[in-house]
Amino acid sequence: MAEHSHRAKSTLTLTPRLQLLADWVPQGVTFADIGTDHGHLPIWLRLQGRVTHAIASDLRKGPLERARENGAAYGADGIDYRLAAGLDAVKAEEAQVIAIAGMGGETICNILDAAPWTADGSHTLLLSPHTKSEVLRRYLAEHGYEIVREALVRDRGTIYPVMEVRAGTMVLTAGQLYGGAKLLHDPLGDRYIIEKIIRLQGAVAGANRSDRPEDQEKADGLRDILTALLEMREEWRHANCP
Repeated sequence: MAEHSHRAKSTLTLTPRLQLLADWVPQGVTFADIGTDHGHLPIWLRLQGRVTHAIASDLRKGPLERARENGAAYGADGIDYRLAAGLDAVKAEEAQVIAIAGMGGETICNILDAAPWTADGSHTLLLSPHTKSEVLRRYLAEHGYEIVREALVRDRGTIYPVMEVRAGTMVLTAGQLYGGAKLLHDPLGDRYIIEKIIRLQGAVAGANRSDRPEDQEKADGLRDILTALLEMREEWRHANCP
């Protein structure tokens, strides 16, 4: 069994996004992965001896069973597999570090809203939304959280933000809400901002085609955000281009 575990340990390779999340988990903590899917993140962390105990939680029975099977196949112990929505099956004292990745920013907001103890000062959150990152950043700023570190990772052709979040206070500009709170020196920052600008330009064009006053008002608001992002791009270029 030990031989199998050692062999499995060497063959589990994480996707770039999961690897970045794993790299940010400190040594010797208790850990929970919310929306664990195949369970690769907690399995890798346990195989590496990075965490003392892990919780793998998922809303769906199928993925959770696959995670359990993967854990057994790789020989990873010390993982509790829990079928639950969000943090419903995790107690505050059970996990010092909590990862929530691979879902929309609004969903992550709902999960945190249902678990206000995550902002009690004794937890670190590793968050990686695949959509609506601006909604998540705004929620964090308004509910007693602070983004202490943020980075971008390219995974299967898509750029994702990864945020390390703790209890605290922060004020974000419109540009930071959309273009990232801590990405001034990130190598992918320029590409990330450009993608946001292109998407917003499309939304402005769509709103401009409407005769409804509310759509014109929306277009005005989007143009203000575009201006802020263009300024952020200039700041990034000034910081990174000699």
